[in-house]
Amino acid sequence: MEEHFYEDARHPWIQVEPGIRRKIVGHTPNLLAAVVLFDQNAVGTAHEHEGHEQIAYVLAGSFEVEVDGEKRILRTGDAFVVPRNTRHGVVALEPDSRLLDIFSPRRDDFIG
Repeated sequence: MEEHFYEDARHPWIQVEPGIRRKIVGHTPNLLAAVVLFDQNAVGTAHEHEGHEQIAYVLAGSFEVEVDGEKRILRTGDAFVVPRNTRHGVVALEPDSRLLDIFSPRRDDFIG
């Protein structure tokens, strides 16, 4: 069944902000995972989610990450956790930096 597998070559990048592209790699009603690709210096503007928890894992590159007023530099293999209603944002420090974003519950606004 197609919904059980994700094949990267079959899914184009979707432009979501200047210098930021995304691919949804899978979802259920309670979970969504997306790969997010950043150009160097691209800014994931600080924001918060009222109804979603998030974990972001750095797949490649590095980011300056701010969560709840605390800033850190995170590199490949690092991650950050964002509870509901917690302000967070990122700046990509290298070309082709990538995050794996995981949300619970699913972000219906991502899948249209």
